[in-house]
Order: sequence, then structure tokens, then C-alpha cells
Amino acid sequence: MKKTILLTAFTMLWFVSCTRDATLSVTVGNPSNYDRTDELVEIPLNALQGRVLLENGQTFVVKNSRGEIVVSQLTYDGKLIFQAGVKAKETTVYTVSAGEPQTFRPKTYGRFITERKDDFAWENDRVAFRIYGPALIAVDGPSNGLDLWYKRTGDLIIDKWYKDDIAGIRSYHEDHGEGHDDYKVGRTLGGGMMAPYVGGKLWLNENFAKQELLENGPLRTTFILIYKDIDVDGKLFAESRTFSLDAGSQLTKVMQSYGVDEAIPVAAGIVKRNGEDAIFKSKTKHGTATLIYAEPASETVGKVYVGMVFPDGLNGTAIDSCTITHAITGKEETHSHLLGITACQPGVPVTYYTGFGWSKYGFPSVEDFETYIGRFAESLDNPLIVKY
Repeated sequence: MKKTILLTAFTMLWFVSCTRDATLSVTVGNPSNYDRTDELVEIPLNALQGRVLLENGQTFVVKNSRGEIVVSQLTYDGKLIFQAGVKAKETTVYTVSAGEPQTFRPKTYGRFITERKDDFAWENDRVAFRIYGPALIAVDGPSNGLDLWYKRTGDLIIDKWYKDDIAGIRSYHEDHGEGHDDYKVGRTLGGGMMAPYVGGKLWLNENFAKQELLENGPLRTTFILIYKDIDVDGKLFAESRTFSLDAGSQLTKVMQSYGVDEAIPVAAGIVKRNGEDAIFKSKTKHGTATLIYAEPASETVGKVYVGMVFPDGLNGTAIDSCTITHAITGKEETHSHLLGITACQPGVPVTYYTGFGWSKYGFPSVEDFETYIGRFAESLDNPLIVKY
């Protein structure tokens, strides 16, 4: 009996020891004929339970095939994420084990800018965006479109640009070597926001009313903006937008929600300028739709290409023009949009991606950006093959 008890205790001790020291092997395969070195791998935390046991103060540590620690993040919605680094048609092996928390240089960042009329701004190592908050309405009227900040540095610059601009050191509307804000939004959807498209017209809401930062790097920044209820042809609907931006991506993910009891048509739009612009449309064999709008080029800015990707496809596209009276100046303004039209279903957010490429930072021509958007769409149709 004593031998049996001792053997059982030894077996349990061995099992616990092995569990604590367990390393999970993760194989990541790239089915595409192009490299996917910036894309994030996602592992649900419940897949790690019982395989990698954490002691007090420990976290999950990811290492590559050379045994080097790679940047990782635990997301607010229960995932372990890290950048893939997988070349075309190749497979790479990573390991996940228990270890001490690491400090990584962040590649994404966002925050509520109370010192500048309640902006919310966010960025990664490629692009930057902002949306206007409630304090700006009294100064400049309502505007809930997406603003694009052209940056040409892998550094995070939001805090620096705001600080220098507010202090009068240098304006972020001028390029001092890192990029600048030259995109015009006004009373439009800007670079890819969404609005109800009912009765053949857009119904624009005001600036966001509340905000909540859900996670903030080093590889993904996610936040939610809550708007006042929007009046659509006499009916009120709740509205919110959840944004997520991954390191290395030109596009920010948008999850647009309306409190509807039945489906309503909605449209994501890019403001259309006068001048020598161009529009490009495409669709993958799986139905993912893409729209690209090439802004008129200028000597100061160069060339900017705004793109949207719709994983669930589109019901149609349109060029829409509307005339509004500016709330502050009282002047009439006419704005046009390139629209991607779809439908918002009850209880289901519309998920899509929007962003841009700049000729001064990686996209010399619209063909280069078309290639990027096409591969982005194809990657949604054909995810990385993750096995563990």
C-alpha cells in the first residue's frame, strides 16, 4: 500500500512538473505565393489552458525557431497574438512557454486627446488616423469622418506631433521629415467611415460622445467610440464604432454597429475630390470586395491612395453628392463620396477595413497599392494555417 501511495504521489509530481515546463509548439503555414511577414497569428487563450501552466507573475512567452523571444500581446478578447514572419509557401515553427513578462517597444498606439478638442488618434508603424470628439463641434461644427495622417517613419509620432503643434514649435500640417496631416475631412465620411444610406442619401451623425480604450499595443490597439442616437428618416438608432489597428498594416479594422430591429442599407465612403482622381474596384473569387480611390496628386503631398476592403462583399457601389449648410459658417457646401453599399443586420456589426498608402512611404504608384489591397483581401479569404 505504501509503495502504491508513493508511486502515485511521484507520478502526480512528475505530471505537474512536466505541465509547468510544457512548451506548446505552434506551426504557422503560409498558403499564399507572397510573403506574409507582418500578419498577426492569433491563438485563443483557452487553447493554451492545460498545455502551458502559468505560475504567479508569469505570462506566455513566444520564441521563434532560433529560440529568440518575439513580440507578443495578450488581447482584451482572450487571444495571444504575435507577428508571423512567414514567407511565401513556407512554414515556420514557434513555441509558447511560461516565462517572465517582457517589455516590448510598441508598434501600435492610440489615445483620447483631451488637450486638442477631444480628438481620438491612433497609429502603427505605417499609418495614423484620427476622429473628432465632442469638444470640436462648437468650434468647427459636426464632423464624424475619418482623418488620415500621412506618416513616413516607423516611429510612433502622435504624442510628439500634438505636443509640438500645441506648443507652437511646429505644425503637424507641415512635413518636417516624418509626414504630416494634409487630408481634408469636413462634413464628410473622410477616409472610409460608414453611415446609413436610406432613401438614396447618406445620414451623417455627429462627433463621438464617449470613448473607451480596450487595449494599447504593442501589436494591436483597439477602442470603441459611442455616438448619440442617429435620426434616420424619423427613426432613432444607437450607433457605435469599434476600431482595431495591427502592427504593420496599412488598414484599420472597423466594426460598425447600429441598434436596428430590421436590416437597413448602409454605406462606407471615401470623400471624392475635384481634379484628376481615379477609382478602382475589384472582387476576389470568395466575394471579398475592394475599393481604391486615388486622390488628385499634388507637388506638396505627392500621391495618396485610400482603400477599403469588405470581407462580406458589397451590394453595390455609387458616387453620391450632397449639399449641406455648414453649422458654423452658414455657407452651403457640396461633397461627393465613393460609396461601398451593404446592409446592417440586427445584432451584427458590419466589419470592414479602411486605410491608405502614400507615395512617400512605400507606395510609389497606385499599382503598388492595388497589389497590397489585393493581397490583403486574398489573405482574409485564405488565413494563415496555424496548428498547435
